[in-house]
Amino acid sequence: MGDSYKDLIAWRKAMELVTEIYRATRLFPRDELYGLTNQLRRAAVSVPSNIAEGQARFSRKEFHHFLSHARGSLVEIETQLTIAQNLGYLSPQSTRPLLDQAAELGKVLNGLIASTKSAA
Repeated sequence: MGDSYKDLIAWRKAMELVTEIYRATRLFPRDELYGLTNQLRRAAVSVPSNIAEGQARFSRKEFHHFLSHARGSLVEIETQLTIAQNLGYLSPQSTRPLLDQAAELGKVLNGLIASTKSAA
């Protein structure tokens, strides 16, 4: 494991996704503030938070556990973005780059998860 979670590509990509999710959800209807807006933002914040917390743990098994949580939050984001598009809160042109970003992060996370599993 590296010296810091900040060195992890997955954490950096997750931080970028959080920023983009916050930007996109600013345009959601006000009555969604405690609904889909809040859920998307919480799921987005959860991804880099779990990566960081997992990196700070002392065992690869614990790191693997937190990375699995991050992956779960990522699929929540993908689902919620699709819901937002279906409701007309996001255009397909706005949703596609976010889904692409999430998919790329998913690939990086899957690789990191695999590396912690094989080394455990």
